[in-house]
Amino acid sequence: MSSRSAHLVALVAVLVAFAGTSSAQSVPRVVALAPLSTLGTEDTSASTKKLTSQLEAAIAALPGTKVVTSAQVVEAIKRAKKPQLKVCERDPACLAELGKLVGASVVIDGEVGGLGDSKVVYLAATDTASGQELRSTTLSVGAKLDAGGGPPGAAVRLLEPDRYRGVLRFVIDAKGATVYVNGTKVALGAKNEIALPVGTQAVRVTHPEYRDFVRFIEVPYNRTTDISVGMTAYPIIKHDLQGKPINSDTVLYIDPPWYRRPLFVAGGGVLLTVATAVIVAIIVNEPLDNCRKVGGGACD
Repeated sequence: MSSRSAHLVALVAVLVAFAGTSSAQSVPRVVALAPLSTLGTEDTSASTKKLTSQLEAAIAALPGTKVVTSAQVVEAIKRAKKPQLKVCERDPACLAELGKLVGASVVIDGEVGGLGDSKVVYLAATDTASGQELRSTTLSVGAKLDAGGGPPGAAVRLLEPDRYRGVLRFVIDAKGATVYVNGTKVALGAKNEIALPVGTQAVRVTHPEYRDFVRFIEVPYNRTTDISVGMTAYPIIKHDLQGKPINSDTVLYIDPPWYRRPLFVAGGGVLLTVATAVIVAIIVNEPLDNCRKVGGGACD
């Protein structure tokens, strides 16, 4: 084989391999939504049917994902004559069999709880090949769109948790400030924005000449939240710049008792000296006329 032919064969092999890789990458992920159940039976209420449609739309909206609808799952169960697969109740073996039946790599099932239109749905995603539960989450029904993002947020939590984020946009009134999130220094984007996991985040903004701005911020899914940061200057900065330092020291003078004061001690010493001199003078000059004779002797 000539060198030219060898090069052509090698080129064809590379193209075939590339085409096979591209075909493998273009195959969509197939996710089946099992019928939602309540107390072991399929929930056919109007609110649950509406939620099912919303979940199917949210799953289909994920990049590279194809959804097997709940209705298609029920039809496949009827054709296979396997009614036991209609409500698996989180049984891994049942869900794995259901996934293989409809050709899905992941099966999502859910249990509906609550009363009336205010309900909570417990959802789980199970891998068909291994029969293992991948992730689980809860979804509120009948409430306003909360920080969790409703059905779209639930679909992301189950299938692509790394994309379950929101954005904080900072408006800071001091240049040169540093931002920390949960104790870690972060770099803001061109619009002073940063994407963070959904939930409560501890935010601190610092600056050498201002007091720290500290808040706990709730980050909602797939939304941008504006954070207005008003920095407050330290009072001591102004005084230092004017050359008038603040002296907060206080000196307290306490007078000693009257008998320990210097004037009294000195005066007391003088008085004691005078008194001693008077006593000595009296003793020396006083005549001894009070002598009495003892045993017939005479006084000197």
